[in-house]
Amino acid sequence: MKFIWVSVIKFITLGIESSCDETGIGLYSQQHGLIAHQLFSQVEIHQEYGGVVPELASRDHIQRVLPLIKAVLKEAKIKLTDIDAIAYTAGPGLAGALLVGSAVAKSLAWSLKIPVLGVHHMEGHLLAPLLEETQPKFPFVALLVSGGHTMLVDVEAIGQYKILGESLDDAVGEAFDKTAKILGLGYPGGPALATLAEQGTEGTFTFPRPMIDRPGLEFSFSGLKTFARNTFAKHPNEKADIAKAFEVAATQTLMIKCRRALEQTGRTTLVVAGGVSANLSLRKELNHMGKKIGATVFYPRQEFCTDNGAMIALVGHFRLSCGQHDNHHEINIKPRWNLEELTHIEQIK
Repeated sequence: MKFIWVSVIKFITLGIESSCDETGIGLYSQQHGLIAHQLFSQVEIHQEYGGVVPELASRDHIQRVLPLIKAVLKEAKIKLTDIDAIAYTAGPGLAGALLVGSAVAKSLAWSLKIPVLGVHHMEGHLLAPLLEETQPKFPFVALLVSGGHTMLVDVEAIGQYKILGESLDDAVGEAFDKTAKILGLGYPGGPALATLAEQGTEGTFTFPRPMIDRPGLEFSFSGLKTFARNTFAKHPNEKADIAKAFEVAATQTLMIKCRRALEQTGRTTLVVAGGVSANLSLRKELNHMGKKIGATVFYPRQEFCTDNGAMIALVGHFRLSCGQHDNHHEINIKPRWNLEELTHIEQIK
């Protein structure tokens, strides 16, 4: 099958995100940047189970993805045939959920005779600050923090990534969710814990800052979660103070490792992305650290901290514009995918 290649002058990329429990659709234009995006979160669906149920997530993506694509096209005031390329999340993520986005993207691209490309979910988060007017310049250090990932990455350019350190057990977002569950805060736990922590008094309890007393940039948050459980068992009526102690310990640990990464690499720019980057306590710690050592810290806007289609459209735009594309007839997903495996590309303005 022949597909139609287009001039990057008018290039419009459709992005489809379906890696977990949020269906996101975005449209990125070469001329105008992000022109439309829509998101449906499955929080209410999974609340009664206390976490994401993969089968339910997959089924809901099937129901949501096409209506959301229609809504995005309507918002942008364009037709489906105006799209020049399609990007979708190929991984990492839940296999069933990834298959939905991949199948829809490949089918649409085949019918429209346009290029299609599977992109890396965490590269989407990493580059999400490039959707803003004020953008970080390469090279920089990135802190990627979410329910499934906690890692520090040295970013030389798009596709040139070196993982400096990552969590040896629970990701920080996972630790937030599990600690919230211990405290009986329900799902999603991270935001609920952060809200409760605002009512707590700092210093009532002192939690450990894991792995800061040894060299290296690895993380470990499982022990911090256990410390919270043991403290709650002894002080069941002091939930807010426990939430505050946990949040302070977690965010200060992240801040200390970020400072160490900046000093070791000699970088002066830090990018923070992923769901946990929306945490205000973390932002306060990192902004203070940045001012102290003369580093600039960048974040995506709040709506692009969590999973979204805009960041997938952006990454797809960069890579598709450089000629990368998939075979239309193969459904390839990567539930596990190392960020360092990606290829370097030149950024197209």
